[in-house]
Amino acid sequence: MRDWLIGLGVAIAVVIASWGVLILLAKRLPPGVLRDLAAFIPDCVTTVRRLRKDPRVPRKAKIAIVFAGIWVASPIDLIPEFIPVIGPLDDIIVVALCLRYAGRQVPRDVLLAAWPGEPRLIERLLGPV
Repeated sequence: MRDWLIGLGVAIAVVIASWGVLILLAKRLPPGVLRDLAAFIPDCVTTVRRLRKDPRVPRKAKIAIVFAGIWVASPIDLIPEFIPVIGPLDDIIVVALCLRYAGRQVPRDVLLAAWPGEPRLIERLLGPV
């Protein structure tokens, strides 16, 4: 039992460290695609938090948004987080799909107001008006 708890603690520490690396890269990298990818997950988490509390967001969209937030926070992933570069890829895909689904039900201006990052990223994710 003790070995299992140690393993769980190490796994949680690795996930938190990978999030820290993403946040650090998002702030330190020069503008471009790599910086946008590094900032995507932290921006999505902020957007999920903001939209979850917004009364203008329909219930189905809130469920999709909360699912995306739980998926990002969950230590269980399709691709383990500690694998460099592709580790957060499943998180990015699930969050992008959930935000795109919510984008069809939530007014565009509400989503744009909740997005803390570059507006061109969320506009590209949502597609044409």
